[in-house]
Amino acid sequence: MRNKNIYFVLSAFLAAAAFMTSCDAQGEGQSEVVPAKITIGMVSSAHPIATEAGLQILTGEGNAFDAAVAVASTLNVVEPMNSGIGGYGTILVYDAKKEKIRFLDSSGKIPAAVDSDVFRKPNPDYKKNRYGPKAISTPGNVNAWEAMSKSYGKLRWKELFQPAIDAAEQGYTLDARVARSIRYSYENFPEHAKGIYGINGLALGAGEKLIQKDLAASLRLIAEEGAKAVYGGKIGTAMDKAVQKAGGFLSLDDLVNDRAEWWDPIHIPYRDCEVYTTSPPSTAFPSLIRLGIMSRSDVGTLGHNSFAMLLRFIETTKHAFWCRLSYAGDPEINPPPLDKLLDEDYWKEQAGSVLMDEVRPFLYPGWDKEKEQHTTHFVVADAEGNIVSATQTLGGGFGSRIMPEGTGIWLNNSLSFCTFEPKGGPMDAHPGRRKLSGDCPTIIVKNGKPWAALGTPGGHTIGQTVPQMVMNLIDFRMDIREAISAPRVSFAEPDRIFLEEGISPEVIEKLRAVGHNIKVLAKPGGLGNAHGLTIVYGKDGKPIKFHGAADPRGAGLAKGLIK
Repeated sequence: MRNKNIYFVLSAFLAAAAFMTSCDAQGEGQSEVVPAKITIGMVSSAHPIATEAGLQILTGEGNAFDAAVAVASTLNVVEPMNSGIGGYGTILVYDAKKEKIRFLDSSGKIPAAVDSDVFRKPNPDYKKNRYGPKAISTPGNVNAWEAMSKSYGKLRWKELFQPAIDAAEQGYTLDARVARSIRYSYENFPEHAKGIYGINGLALGAGEKLIQKDLAASLRLIAEEGAKAVYGGKIGTAMDKAVQKAGGFLSLDDLVNDRAEWWDPIHIPYRDCEVYTTSPPSTAFPSLIRLGIMSRSDVGTLGHNSFAMLLRFIETTKHAFWCRLSYAGDPEINPPPLDKLLDEDYWKEQAGSVLMDEVRPFLYPGWDKEKEQHTTHFVVADAEGNIVSATQTLGGGFGSRIMPEGTGIWLNNSLSFCTFEPKGGPMDAHPGRRKLSGDCPTIIVKNGKPWAALGTPGGHTIGQTVPQMVMNLIDFRMDIREAISAPRVSFAEPDRIFLEEGISPEVIEKLRAVGHNIKVLAKPGGLGNAHGLTIVYGKDGKPIKFHGAADPRGAGLAKGLIK
């Protein structure tokens, strides 16, 4: 039975969202965790209003897949710098009815007209071209949202966008984090976007209201017409016009030809669990390489973030980073050799060399330094046990800074994250090929049932952060909140090691003493902005309890529906 009145009165919704922001999220850098008995579901996202949007859907007969569309579209409104209609990403889902995990790729294909020579020397504008309109790739998110809705959703497509439309049309109060992003990018906005994100030529600040009427109209059009509004319709035509005017490669034909693609995930055993993540064309496989090599040690007895554990993980993560650069590829053209890389014999061989108490130089196969991504991750679960773990992005903050006039939509700069040296390498911007995304949404299966779902933004740190959270859950028996909150480490080429505050000063000095180039990241902020949940099942195999966590490094909210 369809419920046509699943939404609260708008004023009540916005008041509730404001209350959640002030009371549950407690400002930037805080988040709520709900470890109570919950029988309806759980949502954890990077903004309280987006979490509330997902919960509204779950309250009104929707399932996790319906709620995921509502969360994703609302994040477009409340985190406009990080994801949305003009972006791309990766989605990992669990279908409780068929007991199957699937990967939905929304990264799209590189525009057919791309000339990758514009992104490298001797082109005099090669650096500029990597960030602006020439770096726009085919945005695949809306096609993926529709594919998920058609395959698994219960509610009408139109109903899923009402929370986002309301938030965009009525506006919401900016927190310090989003206001800071707007202020940083404002001078590079087109004039029509400055009119949305500023007043009298000055960027909106924390505490001021952001109203996005154009974006509300675009969301309403998508709700009425479906994904075709973007992939060939009015919105797509506006995208084509704006990109061509700005000198980019994306065309209406690229949009019309875009398809969301379902793939089987990849997975490995880790201790008494099975860890699933996205397969190529995603480049998440190095996260499993890291776990595989670490599985050759008794990590739990080494001690959490001890010198011995971190030394092993740092050398392991460097090797897996090299694997990504060497082997990432389109599965139908140059597939990574996963039979080798995800094999226990390979892990044993590598463990014998990378786990020694010494620092080895990182010898990379020739590539261009990767930039920090502006990305978001969210997780949703429902009473039936369905799960969505999704990472979505615009690439850089506000993507390419190209907003087709009248749409309120920021277009990505996805191609900025290709690897342009050497020319023709596996991660170069090959026209017409699939875009290789580094996102790493993850589901952990225990005793034959999904036990945990998690993921994080963070550019090249994503595939390093996720294994650390997995080890925290499994090796160190942390709950989901502890696993997400614990201090992290990340390698950045060619030799920098980033550590978060909270790791022992003695451990840091020992790592420096053996030769590591250490940079300690001061709070606030840090590595990633993760979201996750764990599930407890009853004797009938149905969920009886959810635990959720939003990363204290961000300003998100994890909340469940208590019955």
